[in-house]
Amino acid sequence: MLAAFIIAYLVITILIGRWAARRVRSAADFMVAGRSLPLGMSACVIFATWFGSETMLGSTSEFAQHGLIGVMEDPFGASLCLLLVGLFYARKLYRSNLLTFCDFFRQRFGHRSELISALLMVPSYFGWIAAQIVAMGIVINTVMGVDTHVAMIASGVIVMGYTYMGGMWSVSVTDFIQTIMIIAGLVIITFSVVGDAGGIQQVIERAPAGTFRFFPESGFQPWLHYLAAWFTIGLGSIPQQDVFQRLVSSKSEKVAQRSSYLGALMYLVIGSMPLLIVLCAQQLYPALTDAGTEKILPNMVLQHSNLFIQILFFGALLSAIMSTTSGAILAPATVLAENIVRPFFTNITDAQFLRVVRLSVVGVAAVSIVMAMGSQNIYELVASSSVLSLVSLFVPLTAGLYWKRASEAGAVASIVLGTAGYLLAEWAETETPTLFIGLGCSVAGMLLGTMLRPDRSLQP
Repeated sequence: MLAAFIIAYLVITILIGRWAARRVRSAADFMVAGRSLPLGMSACVIFATWFGSETMLGSTSEFAQHGLIGVMEDPFGASLCLLLVGLFYARKLYRSNLLTFCDFFRQRFGHRSELISALLMVPSYFGWIAAQIVAMGIVINTVMGVDTHVAMIASGVIVMGYTYMGGMWSVSVTDFIQTIMIIAGLVIITFSVVGDAGGIQQVIERAPAGTFRFFPESGFQPWLHYLAAWFTIGLGSIPQQDVFQRLVSSKSEKVAQRSSYLGALMYLVIGSMPLLIVLCAQQLYPALTDAGTEKILPNMVLQHSNLFIQILFFGALLSAIMSTTSGAILAPATVLAENIVRPFFTNITDAQFLRVVRLSVVGVAAVSIVMAMGSQNIYELVASSSVLSLVSLFVPLTAGLYWKRASEAGAVASIVLGTAGYLLAEWAETETPTLFIGLGCSVAGMLLGTMLRPDRSLQP
């Protein structure tokens, strides 16, 4: 019965994506849903940006081992990112009336920075998408017994299929429905499990010592690593195409800003529920940890829950992963088509460009599926794409918005030096978190490049 539900859910998702695709009349419809999403849908779309395998499986595993101190990156860092986007970036970026984040680099700094930022951004998504495909394959294998590789290929093709058909419209409509499923499923499961464990007060009292410790031990290095966990997504995901694309799909700049605030609140509240569920599971069924902390939640549901709870949990889990994957495929495909391919075809029509974007969706998905087949370690895949945007693109984006004198030379130097400094620090295995070294080099590059080669239009 559970397997039948999973199959029905996947079929319904494809049909919904196909229905949403009827709204696509132009490339702008495909890429940013015609900039027409209302507040409720926009908030759900922004919330779904990263609410996937890391939140449902990775963060719960870290929480089971280390408590709150182990999950600063997700959900806390992700919530911080959406809050900062609403406070400082949403209105300015929405007013730009652009299709991609790299378009902003072209408009503000020039074509060189556009191309460099695009060449960095597109491959940074492959590991993240592959991690979601691996997670979907594991879920389908666990529930249906299908070979993991076959399940990964099938799930990747399904998400690619409805993204190919409707672009941001399909992503938005499916995200909205999937977010409702996520919230409903997690709320019901949380209340059920907390009740079985004797109530929230008993759960908190029985928690191991240090479970709710929010700050690190005293000392310079512990605090540096603590801040690095906050910054990885909290700052690093601000200059990313998936955030930008979901943001500018809103129907107004006011909706874009409010959606960011609502998305941040939703992410913090809903993202905390799997942590509470796994804490209850550890107390109710301590033997579950023998199979590994990453499997505590799915094994608890399969072994100790009725069919209704199983349907809710795996429906919520698949919804979370699929909503993240679809947007993550569309983002680099849009950048690839708009900022790398399109400049070579100056007289391309809108219909031809739409075809290029759709083919880019296929290409990005295909590369990600191949990566997923080659590595089934979710942490390894996510780690390959988590910090690069922070050390390369965060500084030039922020300077471009808030520092009038920032020049093209400064932007290029910031991207190049930030990336080089980070990679060198990774190779040297420095004690200081490598993202801080990369970020420092990025700031230095912006300052030096702007001083040595200022924007001539600003000269007296």
